[in-house]
Amino acid sequence: MTDLKTQRSIAADILGVGVNRIYIDPDAADDVQMALTRRDIRALIHSGAIKVRKEKGVSRGRARELHMKQITGQRRGQGSRKGRKGARTDLRREWINRIRKQRAYLKVLRDKNFIDKATYRLLYLRAKGGMFRSANYLRMYIQDNRLSKRKLPEVEAVMRELRIAESKKEITRST
Repeated sequence: MTDLKTQRSIAADILGVGVNRIYIDPDAADDVQMALTRRDIRALIHSGAIKVRKEKGVSRGRARELHMKQITGQRRGQGSRKGRKGARTDLRREWINRIRKQRAYLKVLRDKNFIDKATYRLLYLRAKGGMFRSANYLRMYIQDNRLSKRKLPEVEAVMRELRIAESKKEITRST
């Protein structure tokens, strides 16, 4: 076999790949050996005597399959877990969801005159301080301390109403 190091390195430079990815057709080795200039090498690339090998990579097929299973909730049991609970669920995101629900519930109570503005402000600040661990505990606190003017609605019923109202707004906005 003839020495084609120079031609290989010129072809690699022209094609912008590594030397090891250059494939020289053994049948056209004599033509490649005669090529000395970049123009000659370009002509050989154009004719197909010199080609670029495909990059070797790792297939993502198995990874995709695994990801689809994890999305559906499989492979997430105790034996598959590493790290604390706080490492797997973002505590900040948890807080945001919790406080949004409490604030939404308080707003509904204020707007429908279950509580007055002063009580609303007091409970809002206590919620901000982390006094209630959920909207249901907030409801229990209001009932236990008799801060409402009348019987309070269930938290889930209020949230359902809010979701329905929000979806109706979306529909009217889109049309």
